[in-house]
Amino acid sequence: MFGAWGMMQPRMVDPRLALPGRSTSVLPEGVTHEVFGVNVLDTPAGSEVAYVALGCFWGAEKLYWEAPGVTNTAVGYMGGFTPNPTYEETCSGRTGHTEAVRVCYDPTATSFEALLRLFFENHDPTQGMRQGNDIGTQYRSAIFATSAEQADVAAAVRHEYDEAFSKAGFGAITTDLVSEPTPFYPAEAYHQQYLIKNPNGYCPIHATGVTCR
Repeated sequence: MFGAWGMMQPRMVDPRLALPGRSTSVLPEGVTHEVFGVNVLDTPAGSEVAYVALGCFWGAEKLYWEAPGVTNTAVGYMGGFTPNPTYEETCSGRTGHTEAVRVCYDPTATSFEALLRLFFENHDPTQGMRQGNDIGTQYRSAIFATSAEQADVAAAVRHEYDEAFSKAGFGAITTDLVSEPTPFYPAEAYHQQYLIKNPNGYCPIHATGVTCR
């Protein structure tokens, strides 16, 4: 699962040149989560939702479905211009989307802040539009807040980690913090819980060892 940009410096596509996409989702209805046994797009009762992007979404989703307090996960595309893109379209760099994970969580068992600490400690948020050998706009780091409260928490946690990464000798954090409503376009069924279906699948580790605990 490598970026289509090779070693070129990726740039966001001009919205006027973005692919047109489609009016319907590329995810069929009724897809069941391989771990939680519910529809992958359901929000279980009492759960809240977070959206994060930290490189290849296969390993990122596994990170969250294994996390305490998480009640459902799904992978998809966010932050671009093309409605309901395919994986191939997103990897072309012509949609502007990044690979994202939708995380449902029980706020009595975990917190948005805890999910963000997993986020910052399990990828390198200083790399811009790449994670290791994965290069392209689809691999950029991002947090998509769903409320003013989430945006405030994300800004505070990002600042805390920005200082920690700086002290550890890294560059500035490049994670986008998006506070305006942003559509989540689900990825194809074969991408959902990919590492359950393909246990030997591509799953790079880009954690830096930097923590704030």
